Order: sequence, then structure tokens, then C-alpha cells
Amino acid sequence: MGIEFENLIRLQQIDNELRELSSFLESLPAREKDIDKKIETASAEVEKAREKLSLNQKKRRELEGEAQDLREKIKKYKHQLNEVKTNLEYRSLLKEIEETQQRIDKIEEEIIAKLLEADEIEEEIKKVSSEVAQVKELAEKEKEALHRQQQLAEDKKKQLLEEKSQLTPQIPPDQLELYHKIAAKRQGIALSPVHDEFCSLCHMRIRPQVINELKAGQTIILCENCGRILYWEELSEEETESSKQAVKS
Repeated sequence: MGIEFENLIRLQQIDNELRELSSFLESLPAREKDIDKKIETASAEVEKAREKLSLNQKKRRELEGEAQDLREKIKKYKHQLNEVKTNLEYRSLLKEIEETQQRIDKIEEEIIAKLLEADEIEEEIKKVSSEVAQVKELAEKEKEALHRQQQLAEDKKKQLLEEKSQLTPQIPPDQLELYHKIAAKRQGIALSPVHDEFCSLCHMRIRPQVINELKAGQTIILCENCGRILYWEELSEEETESSKQAVKS
């Protein structure tokens, strides 16, 4: 029984593609989660600004309430002016009125500052809200692109699995078993092409006699260094030069 190098090589190509597709598909939930995280982060900035505005409004109401209480106190003091019997009491009330008015003036300055701050916060909310809208729009486009890629990957995976199911019965069981055994030990790569007398994966020099046997393609030969199944592969002049450079490096 001959060696099914062509089918074994194709099987390795299929398995490599399936691993890449599986890895890609497994990465999609995390990538989609990252996209959602962008939206959450941007939305959090809006909520942060709205909370800032809410605190501003609360403080402003407190100040306005405090100012109103002080105005009522001034009214009370003014009413008492008509009832005092001594100059000392009169001057004392006037001083209280003056000091209370000063406190009101100070509070009103704080209220104005809070109003100006509120205007700035509202502008910030508008700006951040606009940015959130843009982030959401881009995020939706990213998700749509991911979903399209997912569908293509799933279709390709299905196609490859179908091809693999048709291919494996054409490979002798002992060769298939050896392939899987080596692939399990070598990160899924069971075969290595020989270029210019070197194993292309571990760069081990192959003896001339072995090269001749590889070219004949009648027996399975394992690399003495990495243990992979070797097979001869003819390269163009350009590919041969690239292979030499890879070995030197």
C-alpha cells in the first residue's frame, strides 16, 4: 500500500484551518464583550455628568432654601425694630440685619457660581451624549462585521469538516494513526516539507540517501530531530532562496 502523502498533506492543511477557525470563533464572545464595554464606558461618562448636574441642582436648592430662611429672619428683625425701646437694642438688631444680609449676598454668589457650573455641566452632557451616540453607531457596525465574519467562519468550518470526513477514509489507518500521534505531540503539525536538504520546520539537514527516498515517495520517513513525517517539495528559485535565508537565520 502506497503512502498517501497528498491526502496527508491536505489533511494537515484542513486541520490547520480548522484550528484557526475554531480559535477565531472562540474569540468572538470576548471581542463582542469588548465592544459592549466601550459602550458601557462611554455611557458611564454621561451618567457621571448627569450625577454631577443632579448634585449641583441639589446644592443650589439648599442654598436657595438657606437664603430664603435668612430673608425671613431679616423680616423678623425689621419687625422687631419697631418694638425695641433702647438704642442699644436698635443698633444690635441693625447689626444682625447687616450680617444676615452679608450672608445672603455670599450665598447668592454661590448660587450664581452653581448656575454657571450647571451650564458647563449641561454642555458636557450634550458633548458626551453625542460621543456616546457615535460610539454606539461604530459599535453596532463592529458587531455586524463580527457577525458576518462569524457566519463565514462557520460556513467554512462546516465545509472543511465535510471535506475531512470524505478525506480520512482514503488514508490507510496506520498512516492516519501515525499522523494523529505526531500531531498531538507537535502542536498539530505532523508533516514537514523538505526544502534544499533541510527539514523546513526544525531546519535539520537531511542526509542525501534520505533525500532520494523522499523523492521516491514510497515510504514514511520521520525527521531525526523533530520526529515529523517528511516529504519532498519542489520549490521555485525564489522560494528556494527564501528557504535558504530562513535556514541561515
